[in-house]
Amino acid sequence: MKVGVVGASGYVGGELLRLLVTHPKVEVNMVTSRQKAGEYVHRVHPSLKGFIDITFSPMDTEKLANSCDLVFTSVPHGKANKIVKDLYDRGMKVIDLSADFRLKNPKDYVRWYGWEHPFPDMLSKSVYGVPELHREEIKKAQLVSCPGCMAVTSLLALKPLIENNLIDTDHVVVDSKIGSSGAGQKANAGTHHAMRYGVVRPYKPAKHRHTGEIEQELSMIAKKQIKVSMSPHAVNIVRGILTTNHTFLKRQVEELELWKMYRNSYKGEPFVRLIRDKKGLYKFPDPKFVVGSNFCDVGFDIDEYNQRIVALSASDNLMKGAAGSAIQVMNVMSGYDETEGLKYTPLTPV
Repeated sequence: MKVGVVGASGYVGGELLRLLVTHPKVEVNMVTSRQKAGEYVHRVHPSLKGFIDITFSPMDTEKLANSCDLVFTSVPHGKANKIVKDLYDRGMKVIDLSADFRLKNPKDYVRWYGWEHPFPDMLSKSVYGVPELHREEIKKAQLVSCPGCMAVTSLLALKPLIENNLIDTDHVVVDSKIGSSGAGQKANAGTHHAMRYGVVRPYKPAKHRHTGEIEQELSMIAKKQIKVSMSPHAVNIVRGILTTNHTFLKRQVEELELWKMYRNSYKGEPFVRLIRDKKGLYKFPDPKFVVGSNFCDVGFDIDEYNQRIVALSASDNLMKGAAGSAIQVMNVMSGYDETEGLKYTPLTPV
């Protein structure tokens, strides 16, 4: 299958290319970059030297449609919608990595992103790109919108608790820690080494835009409105997310019963690992041990005193949080083995 990547010069675009150039079922036919047009890909992404020998092209939807079977769009939020609409109208399969088609209610774009969606009718045509939630819909989709990195990581920790009607759905607290690559490639005063190194920096401790995705997807599972309080923090790693999700029980639960819930929820899922060890230093999910992989590690602990379940999850924000999810979605859409091109063990030590 011939594929194209729009906006391939950023961190996520580079990660997409890293996965695509060794995928046995695809050929990278066209990559675009507004700023790097005419430049060889390996000059922007040096790690790809010897794997891909093409240059970045200017954006041209007609050329993409004529030379590709499927296109990934990896451009900033608010910039993807017109490109995606044009490709979609040309009959192309599109996997979008921006937020422009994640939310189903047009009013949510005003609330969480501060702009009105220019193509609200397209939102119902998009499938939210988490196979663990929407695999059957993804198989038939023309347009799939990949999730936000912190959203998918917390969703996978919380899904079994919501499915089993175990927790108070009005009081769900999501505490996320994310590495510097989550901010993207564009520099600002806070990304300089002197300002970024050594931090545990809260940002958007209330009203973070990924809250909308988490509420939307959990509400679909619960078949009622779920309220989520989310606070992210930038921490001193390059890649990785840890979410600590605080939930409060509606009834008592034993550890064995909770284990069964998580196992049943993720039975046969190739990229969700359950982590809760009695021995060793690393008893719970830790982003250090998912770097470079498409795994989301999920675990929990029970606080009997406060009737609380702490649901924990870790992922690589550039992989399961972005490019890895996109490749997984492509495999599902195309009828390939879901793990094709993603059978990588995490890198350790890092």
